[in-house]
Amino acid sequence: MSELKTQLEADMRAALKNKDKVTLNTLRMVLTAVKNEEVSGSSSHELQDSDVQRILTKQAKQRREAADAFHDGGRTEQAEAELAEEAVIKKYLPEPLTESEITEMAQTIISEGGYEGPKDMGKVMKTLQPQVAGRADGKTVSQIVKGLLAT
Repeated sequence: MSELKTQLEADMRAALKNKDKVTLNTLRMVLTAVKNEEVSGSSSHELQDSDVQRILTKQAKQRREAADAFHDGGRTEQAEAELAEEAVIKKYLPEPLTESEITEMAQTIISEGGYEGPKDMGKVMKTLQPQVAGRADGKTVSQIVKGLLAT
C-alpha cells in the first residue's frame, strides 16, 4: 500500500477523534478520489505514492480554482472554506519549486539537448515535466520554457 495513502487514512482517523471537521471532510474527499482512481479501468489496481501525489495536486488545484470563483462572486465565506481545504491538502505535497529553480532546470535541458526556438518547446516540456511533476504548475513551466526558447 502507498505510504502516502496510509498517512492520509491515519490522519483522517485522527481528525475524526479530534473532531476537526475541515481536515476530516477534506481527507475523506481526497481518499474517495484515490479509491475512485484505484477502481477505474478494466481492473482495480493499487496506486503508488506518485499517483496519490498527482491526485492531491489535482485536488488542491480544484480548491484554488473554486476559491477564486467564489471570491470573484463575492462569496468570501465559501472561498475561505475552499482555501482551508487547500491548506490541508498542501500539507501532503512536496515543497513547490520556485520560478528560478524551474528556469535553471529548463536552461539545463535546453543547453544539453541543443534545443533552439519555439519549435522545440514540446521536446523540452516532455523532458522537464517528469522532473517538476507535482511541484510546479504546468502553466508556469510552459511560460518559462516559452520565454527561454524565444530568446
